[in-house]
Amino acid sequence: MPVYTVHAPTPGGADLRATDKFVFVRDGFHFWAMIFGPVWLAWNRLWLAMIGWFVFLAAFDAGLSSLGVGRSSIVLADIIIALLMGFEASSLRRWTLSRGKWRQLDIVVAEDHDTAERRFFERRSEKQRGIAGDQWAVDRGGPPPTRNVPGQPFSNPPPIPAGGIIGLFPEPGGSR
Repeated sequence: MPVYTVHAPTPGGADLRATDKFVFVRDGFHFWAMIFGPVWLAWNRLWLAMIGWFVFLAAFDAGLSSLGVGRSSIVLADIIIALLMGFEASSLRRWTLSRGKWRQLDIVVAEDHDTAERRFFERRSEKQRGIAGDQWAVDRGGPPPTRNVPGQPFSNPPPIPAGGIIGLFPEPGGSR
C-alpha cells in the first residue's frame, strides 16, 4: 500500500485549521516524472529542482561526450537518470516543501489519495477530542515511573534469576 506524508505550512504562514492547504505527498515511484521529468517538475511547481535537473543533465551529457562515450551509451545513461527521477520525485517534492518552511505532520498508509485524507483527518479529529481541542498540546499520559515510590510500576528493579545472571558472564565479577 502506498505511504503518504502530510505537510502543512508553518504556524507563521497559516493556521493548522486551514486544512485546505495541507499537502499529501505519495511516496514511491512516479511514472510521469520518469517519462516527462521537467514537465512533471513544472506541473508540481518544483522550480529549483527543475533548474537543477536541466543543469545536471546538460553537464552530465557534456561530460560523457567529452570522454568519448558513444551516443547510444549517453541515451542509456539518460534513461537511467530518468528512472532515478521517477524514484526520487516524491523526495524532491518533500525537499521543496521543507525549503518553503512547511512541516511534516504525519505519515498515512492508504490505498489512494482520498483514503489517505480521510484516515489522516479521522485520526486528527480523535486526537483533537482527546486533548480538549488544543492543537499544540501533547498528551503524554501519566507521569514517568520513578524508583522507590510505592504503587508505581517499575519502582523496584526486577529480581535476579535463580540461576544467576543470564548472558556471557555467569557470575557477577567473573573472569571474561
